[in-house]
Amino acid sequence: MKQVVLFLLFSISVFSQKTTLPFDSNKLGSREITIGLPPSYEKNPNKRYPILILLDGDYLFDPFYGALNYGAYWDDLPETIVVGINQNKKDERVDDSNYDAADGVPSGKGADFFEFIGGELLPYLEKKYRTAPFRIIAGHDTTAGFLNFFLYKDAPLFNAYISLSPELAPEMENRIPEKLSNTKQAIFYYQSTGDGDVKQLQEPIKSLDQNMKLVTNPLVNYKFDNFKGASHYSLVLYSIPNALYQFFDSYKPISSTEYADKIAILQAGYVDYLTNKYDVMSKNLGLKIPIRINDFKAIEAAILKNKAYQELDKLSDIAKKNYPKSMLANYELGLMYEKMGDAKKAAKLYQSASQLEEIGSLTKDMMYQKYDDMKSLTPKK
Repeated sequence: MKQVVLFLLFSISVFSQKTTLPFDSNKLGSREITIGLPPSYEKNPNKRYPILILLDGDYLFDPFYGALNYGAYWDDLPETIVVGINQNKKDERVDDSNYDAADGVPSGKGADFFEFIGGELLPYLEKKYRTAPFRIIAGHDTTAGFLNFFLYKDAPLFNAYISLSPELAPEMENRIPEKLSNTKQAIFYYQSTGDGDVKQLQEPIKSLDQNMKLVTNPLVNYKFDNFKGASHYSLVLYSIPNALYQFFDSYKPISSTEYADKIAILQAGYVDYLTNKYDVMSKNLGLKIPIRINDFKAIEAAILKNKAYQELDKLSDIAKKNYPKSMLANYELGLMYEKMGDAKKAAKLYQSASQLEEIGSLTKDMMYQKYDDMKSLTPKK
């Protein structure tokens, strides 16, 4: 196990791409950003990736980047472009987060920083890199409070918000729930604190949580964590995986628990469950990926378990759309005829499958064996 972990860490460090560079801004002058591209970015020229903007990128970049790459290695999280805005060399974060105390909205350099993110940085990144239409922003204390200003817009720039021990502006604990109650777009929102957090921050954070619990808008996906024993700084490491797995829950492949609790117990509609799972991912995250082979096999297993063999026909159709050059579609259709007792048709399909590309655990030798098995059951003329 130790060797596996070491190999994993080595693989992530070798193939990930992290670059720190200056960014010339009309609003702010020269600023420093750090960009982390996913390991597969160069190898997949047609693939698009969610984008995560990190305020306080100086110290938030590495923990977020590591968590995302780890989750992506196991295919629990999508590979993501991570962009950190460095704000701590000259304590720029204070001016960047400036707001008017009277009306509680960005002002002065804070207004410039707000416009820099939406009007300069995001357009640059989306022109230069292959981004999917799913944007996340994250920050800590002062910058966590600031990122909430993007929710004040009628059409928020970001789909998901990670607010770690936020220092909330005046009335923010009331304005955010009010805005989210009326939003017309799906919003993911995560905030956290800990019982060892800065005391003056905890009351408005908990007040915001209480008000968020009254929001009934189905478009809002909200989670709050109050970590026992966590300090103002350690809560960040507790929060990052919780937030990411909240946002990307619909991305995860079918697990053994999902199979047992949601799929195997169905009376019908196994293939519909599969297609709906990927439709939800596309709708929520703007990600379109081929249906995973293991997810095909999970649905196949449920169909066989419940003897709903005719659904293998629909599963074959989906396989043909996702993997047109592979043997998967013919295999599923051959399996249907095999289970329904038509060995002749099954043999023909297994034979044709053997001439197509192997995929997952399906091999040419396996198809030859299935063909021979079916031929032995076919009555001789």
